[in-house]
Amino acid sequence: MLKASDFYRTRVELVLLILTVSGSLSRLQAQNPLFKPHYVNMTEVGGLFGRVVYDIPWSVPATQAVENRLSLTIQTFNGVQLKPRLAVGATVGVDWYNTALLTPIAAGVRYDLVSTPKNVHLFGTLDAGYGFNWLQVNATGYDTKGGMMLNPGVGLKFGFKSGSAMLLSITYKRQEARVTKPLSWGEVEKWEDRVYNRMALRLGFMF
Repeated sequence: MLKASDFYRTRVELVLLILTVSGSLSRLQAQNPLFKPHYVNMTEVGGLFGRVVYDIPWSVPATQAVENRLSLTIQTFNGVQLKPRLAVGATVGVDWYNTALLTPIAAGVRYDLVSTPKNVHLFGTLDAGYGFNWLQVNATGYDTKGGMMLNPGVGLKFGFKSGSAMLLSITYKRQEARVTKPLSWGEVEKWEDRVYNRMALRLGFMF
């Protein structure tokens, strides 16, 4: 059976322990405040690099040619920074291919894979959606339509003290499209299904 002195000493020790833990938690919370989700924007511009193989018209025997292609790409990601390393949102862009001007709209994810003490982050990026032909101007007899788009990749984020950052990313972009062409004599319908496989190199900023 506890004596009165032992009982009061135990209560005092318990109160002191609670105060010590509470103080430690308060200091820890001050050093690491709770993260609050906030708006984030990543706007980038760059090039789409690829190679195309096409048939040479009227060649006998039938032969093909290979050409390197470089196209301009612009995109902006608008979303919510849900966690310190995870952002989700929507991506809107414009891609100028050789004979097609497509506007991809996609769901996007950005995730920091590795961080360094110098505020440099390696991040993963993934966009999946559809490329629309809203800005396309077709030649007479042609009709270009967009298709599914997939764009995974990685990048580097160089953070500034202000909270913004400079971005450098490299991704693989796959864009589908279909082009309806003018009919020749005796043809009922004529189209070409295209798949643009490109390496995208972009530079931009995060706000």
